[in-house]
Formats: sequence, structure tokens, C-alpha cells
Amino acid sequence: MDKQVILASNAGFCFGVKRAVDEALEVKRQHPGITVYTLGPLIHNSHAVNFLKDKNIEPMELGNIEHLKPNDFIIIRSHGIPKDIYEYLKEKKLNIIDATCPFVTKIQKKAEEYYKKGYKIIIVGDGNHPEVIGINGWCNNSSIFYKNGEFSEELPNKVCVLSQTTEKQENFEKAIQYVSKHCKEFVAFNTICSATNERQTSATELSSKVDAMIVLGGKNSSNTTKLYEICLNNCSNTIHVESAQDIPESFLNGENFKKIGITAGASTPDWIIKEAINKMNNENVMDMNDVMNYMDENERKIYVGQKIKGIIVSMNNDGIYVNINYKVEGIIPTTEISIEEVNSFKMGDEIEAKVIQRVNENGNVVLSRIEVEKEVSLSELKAHFENKENINVTIKEEIKGGLITTYKGINLFLPASLVDLYHVDKLSDYIGKELEVSIIEFVEGKRENKMVVSRKAILVKEKEEIEAKAWENFELGETYEGTVKRIANFGAFVEVNGVDGLLHLSEMSWGKIDNPKSILKINEKIKVKIIALDKENKKLSLSVKALLENPWNDICDKYPEGNIALGKVVRFASFGAFIELEPGVDGLVHLSEISHKRIEKADEMLSIGENVKVKILKVDKENKKISLSIKATE
Repeated sequence: MDKQVILASNAGFCFGVKRAVDEALEVKRQHPGITVYTLGPLIHNSHAVNFLKDKNIEPMELGNIEHLKPNDFIIIRSHGIPKDIYEYLKEKKLNIIDATCPFVTKIQKKAEEYYKKGYKIIIVGDGNHPEVIGINGWCNNSSIFYKNGEFSEELPNKVCVLSQTTEKQENFEKAIQYVSKHCKEFVAFNTICSATNERQTSATELSSKVDAMIVLGGKNSSNTTKLYEICLNNCSNTIHVESAQDIPESFLNGENFKKIGITAGASTPDWIIKEAINKMNNENVMDMNDVMNYMDENERKIYVGQKIKGIIVSMNNDGIYVNINYKVEGIIPTTEISIEEVNSFKMGDEIEAKVIQRVNENGNVVLSRIEVEKEVSLSELKAHFENKENINVTIKEEIKGGLITTYKGINLFLPASLVDLYHVDKLSDYIGKELEVSIIEFVEGKRENKMVVSRKAILVKEKEEIEAKAWENFELGETYEGTVKRIANFGAFVEVNGVDGLLHLSEMSWGKIDNPKSILKINEKIKVKIIALDKENKKLSLSVKALLENPWNDICDKYPEGNIALGKVVRFASFGAFIELEPGVDGLVHLSEISHKRIEKADEMLSIGENVKVKILKVDKENKKISLSIKATE
């Protein structure tokens, strides 16, 4: 039976370590005659370190940096360094290439920020680890360390808890549990790199299924050592080697090992894993020149505007970190994730995003989900336009001439004249509302896209459909409920079942009305009667008066001759004054019946709006006339 070699699903750091190697080799390419120094070995692998030494790239310990001269090149490895060392390098005027892991940089910034706020910094991890030493240097080397279930000193009341990136999750949780019980005020940031847990989980699963296990990585790498301990616990035939050259013959030729697993630590480059797999399969082992060529050939090309897929490896307040199979991870900032999507992603999900910056200040590729959504939305909008389909948009803001609306992240223009059927006085009332609109213009341009929508077009169509149905059902003389839409000097337009009808001033009341606004309001619901119907020309005449009792019907019963009544002066004539007894019923007081005195004009004794007592002299129902006398009441 042939030997089967299985690689753990999460192993190594892919191209992460290549970032530092590339920086060093690029400096050498530009300055071939100099020595490039690195603060500690860039790679936890003796073969790779020796290869770099051959290229005149030398590792240097912190204690020897005083020997560096101005303009010397120094590379800071992924573990990072204390702040005072960083400042010292700057003071020496060295050429600094900072290859600190972006995750570690963020922890350093947190340590510095909360130290300045008065918090005591707690670091869950090994106080002697280079990464932890570096972090501690950003809070004046005053951190408390939590390791193996113990704190290095007594805890104060106010603390900030951070973690080494490669620490176990359970240790971080134990530290938090203790702090929550013994400190009055604390903040905590889970700064464990998610790749560590995933790597350990896949190593656990694989080592329990194979006959033998190979763990690749530096002997002085705590991350790799933990992987070795995990695998050894599940598989007694587990070895820890730095490279393919160190794999013993017993593993290569052992007949008892039919199924062999391989995993690698976080600092193990992809090419070292490839090299080991080749050797286990009796293929040629690459030399270091082949290795660098392999790395270059397999390096992903990144350009702005590129759509790229990757796996979510970490999530925090800054955004989502994505393994994009590149020498650095991609980050999708929270500002580049829509509100609708912000809570929909989880660790391990595959995600598609668009490159908007090849490298930021932390060395990450900056990605955007919003730009991908916009591209999808733009395609949807084009399809809706071509198929003449309506869409729902949200009103975003008011601008000159109309409103800006949004459809899944895309802005569209809604002209003021197309917002409603009628003129809109206050466009700002629509902000925040969701409206159904149709796309009436869609132009894709190199600089910008032009998209215009209309709500009026939909309303017009709806109104036409409603009106057509209404005209079929309207009947002369029937009563309907209507809504006052517009008011003019001559009357009001009332919408009945979607159709505008005219309520003339003369049909509003039996009484005289000078101004329709005195009795009607916009959007007021009123009962009206159809008094004229022209379906062919679509004209509708309405009346409120027709629904009211004619006050002259029983006029003789209501106003018997010889009785005294109270009325109101409503207008004057050359021959007297008209007194309103009730709306629609006016009587005339002749000049001779106003006063016992001789007067030339009615306004000598009376005023418009004045209430007066009158005696009913004569009622002519047929001609709708009533003769009154003020004089006779005295």
C-alpha cells in the first residue's frame, strides 16, 4: 500500500513570513554592497536563516544595536520591538523597515493608549517571548503577566487585559474570569490571532487519524512547540523538525506509516511545507533559489479594483481580517461594510471584496464589501431599467432641484417635479422615507453614472387606473366621500375615488361664502354629491349644498309673520340692509324700516356683522323674499 501524506487544513503562515524576506531582499537588490540587519532571525528556520546570511542579511540581537551606524538598514521582524528601542533606532538615523505583524502593532497601540489613560496593562502570555517583550515596551515596561494560571504581581483596581497573539483562548478566558472578580474597573481586548486556534484545531483532528505526524517549524518557536505537544498527545509517532532536510529516514521508508500527517507553525513559510511534502512523496527537494522562485511564482498579484475572495480569520472593532492567499492579510474596515451586512459574517466564512488600497499604514491590503455590493446593485438597477421594473428606494437627503435616494448603496436622483402628482412645498418631509419609483434614465459613464428616478410616473399610472375604474362606477346624484386637494378663489377641487371634481363656491353652502378657505382645509374629508357628470370629457361637478336641507322649504313655519327674530347685518344696498336670519336665508330691511329718524344710507345706523332684532313683516316663499323691520321692534 502506498504511503499517504496529508497536510492539515490550517497549517503554516502561507506567505506571511515572505513579507519580511521580501523587504530584506528588496533592500539588497537596491543596495547590493551593504549588509542588511534584522532584529532577531526573520524566520524560525536555520536553513532559511543561513540562506539569508549568504545574501549578507544578518540577524542581530537587541544588545548589539549600538554598533549600528547611521543609514544602516535594520528590519524589525513580525514580533515587534519596545517603543524605546524603536525611538533609539530613529535617533541613530537608521533606515528602518518595519515588518511588525499588523495584529501585534494594534496590541502595542492598545497598550500605549490605555497605559496613558491610567490603566495597568495585563498581558496574557509569556513575559520572555519577544512579542510580549515588545508589547510591554509600549507601556513603560510596567505590565503584569498572566502565565500558567498565575499573575506576576498583585492586581490593582483598574486594568486593561491584552493577550499574546499565539496564546490559548482558554488561558485568556481564565484571566478575564479572575480579573472580573478582583478588579473594580477593567477593559479587555481578545487579541489572540484566530489563525492560532484554527491551526491547533486542525492539528488535533489530523493527528488523531494518522500513523505518524510531522510538525514543521523552528525549535525556538513557542507556537510550533504547542502544536508538537498537541500532536504528540494524539499520536506517539510525532516528530518536530525545522525543514525537510531534518525528516529522518524512518519516516521516509517506514512501512508501518501508511498515513502521515503534516502541520506547521505560524512562522513556517509555505515553501518549507511544500519542500517537506515533496520529500515525503519522493520528489525533488528544492534548494533556496528554487524556494524563492516558487514563492514569487505563487505570490498573488494585487491591484486596485480587483475582486478577491478570502477566508475570514479575525474580526474586531476595526473590521474583518481576511486571508487572501497573499503575503499579507486583507482588512475590510467597518466603514466598508454596509449596515445590513455588518452582523452577517463569522469566522471561517468565505467573503468576496474589492481592493481599494494595495497597502495601508499597517501593511494590510484594504478591501471593501460596499464596492462589491455597489457593483451588484448597479447590475440590478440596469436590469430593472431595461425590464421597466419599479424599485424601492430610501430618501437620503435634499439637494438643489430634488432629492438624493439610495438603492443598495447606489445614489439616484429624484427631481422635485417628479416626487408627487402635485407641487411639493417641503421636500425635507420625505427624508428617511421609503418610496417606490421607476428608473427613467440610466447612463453608465467612465467618470460617473447618471440615474434618474420618478415617483410621479408611478402615481400617474396608478391614478389613471383608479380613475378609469371610478368613471365606470360614478352615478349622477349619488353621494361620496372626498378629500379636499386644492382650494381656489372660485371653489375647491375634491378627490373622489381618485378623480378630481370641482366643488364650486356656490355649491359649498346655502349661505353666501366669500372665501372657501374659511370653511375648508387641505386633506379634509367631506361628503359631496355628484350634480353633473360628463364621462366622455371626464368632468365632475360636486356639491355640499345639495346634501343640506333647503332652508326655504318650511320658511313660513320657521319665520311666522309678525314675530320678532334675531339676525345679523351681512350687506348694504342703496335701498336698505340685508339681514341674515340663518345661512341661506336673508331678509331686507328697507331704509324706511330701519329707524324712526330719516336716514339717507343704512350704514348711518347699522354695521356689517352687527346682530339686530327685526320684525317679520312679510314672507314670500315662492320668490324667496322676506321683508323685515327694525323700527317696528322699538
